[in-house]
Amino acid sequence: MFDNLSEKLDKALHVLKGHGQITEINVAETLKEVRRALLDADVNFKIAKEFTNTVKEKAMGQNVLTNLQPGQLMVKIVKDELTTLMGGDAEEIDLTGSPSVVLMSGLQGSGKTTFSGKLANFLKNKKTKKPLLVACDVYRPAAIDQLHVVGEQIGVEVFSDRGNNDPVAIAKAGVAHAKTIGANVVIIDTAGRLAVDEQMMDEISNIHKAIAPQETLFVVDSMTGQDAVNTAKAFNDVLNFDGVILTKLDGDTRGGAAISIKSVVDKPIKFIGTGEKMEAIDIFYPSRMADRILGMGDVVSLVERAQEQFDEEQARKIQKKIAKNKFGFDDFLSQIQQIKKMGNMKDLMGMIPGMGKALKGLDIDDDAFKHIEAIIHSMTPDERSNPSKLNSSRKKRIAKGSGRTIQDVNQLLKQFEQMSKMMKMMQGGGGKRMMQMMQNMR
Repeated sequence: MFDNLSEKLDKALHVLKGHGQITEINVAETLKEVRRALLDADVNFKIAKEFTNTVKEKAMGQNVLTNLQPGQLMVKIVKDELTTLMGGDAEEIDLTGSPSVVLMSGLQGSGKTTFSGKLANFLKNKKTKKPLLVACDVYRPAAIDQLHVVGEQIGVEVFSDRGNNDPVAIAKAGVAHAKTIGANVVIIDTAGRLAVDEQMMDEISNIHKAIAPQETLFVVDSMTGQDAVNTAKAFNDVLNFDGVILTKLDGDTRGGAAISIKSVVDKPIKFIGTGEKMEAIDIFYPSRMADRILGMGDVVSLVERAQEQFDEEQARKIQKKIAKNKFGFDDFLSQIQQIKKMGNMKDLMGMIPGMGKALKGLDIDDDAFKHIEAIIHSMTPDERSNPSKLNSSRKKRIAKGSGRTIQDVNQLLKQFEQMSKMMKMMQGGGGKRMMQMMQNMR
């Protein structure tokens, strides 16, 4: 996400690197490129201009005796201002009602129905809530079917009434049904259109008045750039919604919507969609997003995702095996399964400081571990437990059985050996040193 913007901002800020001090001339030159980068990312011209003016004012007002180099100082100012522009702090979803009612709004094709499922899954697994999904799109039968499929996938009940063409009545009946089954959050999926029209606005306004939701969220496709911001404004004028959800941030997005939507509608971005899986939903943290846009990675989010998948009991078993030098390929395989659950591989690698630039233009398949799994599954249980037994004839058999080459098998053995050494280092006093290294990378 934001590959092009990150690259252009990096080039723009590079202008100041090597300069002994900040001057009006080199700041003007840098900010001209920063403004151009923002406009190319489809950020509104007025916002881009105000942003660069604020950065200039802060940069010129800095004490020249600062310990930071001009390039570093400018990156810090740009990062702080980007964070402010995108909302400053992360904002929680309001779940105070009994049940809490969440109304989803947005255009057709924005990913509203899918995200309703992702939000239900998030609230069920991360907030220990019992959600109910309500299908209020009476114009598109496929939308009702889609919501039922999503509900089944995540184990959440879906309320619908196919014989009823009144979305207001369905929404009210859905809230009543939630009370009877003990659901404490109701997520109402509404109809969208290809463009903003009066009928749609009247309809969603009537649903809003009838159910008085605690939270009204506007779902927008981030790939539509400035159009997304204009649509958000139109919906906000009618609904006065509480927050924005940006979907498809894993695509080739220019980033303009993420950067300027808060400034235009003065409503926070609360969640982002980062992939197709039901788990591909993140709380929006403006400061972490600013870090990623500026190529600084996002170690905090990476650690949080790892902790979510962390199995303490399994970790204790692996620790004992490492201590006894019995860490095998079955353990390696279980570690891979945990990594896969963390999300899209390119997105995960982009969270490592400095990796964004290295990944530019690379297509990292989500099945990146497929061939590793095939090789391990071609080993006998004894070979998986005792990798030292893998002689050349065994390697030939494993390569043939997995459809890979002997070089692939040797490479995996080398990776396995390196991982085992690293884990031993973590078991000793190396863990602290490793954390320090990670912090110094930021």
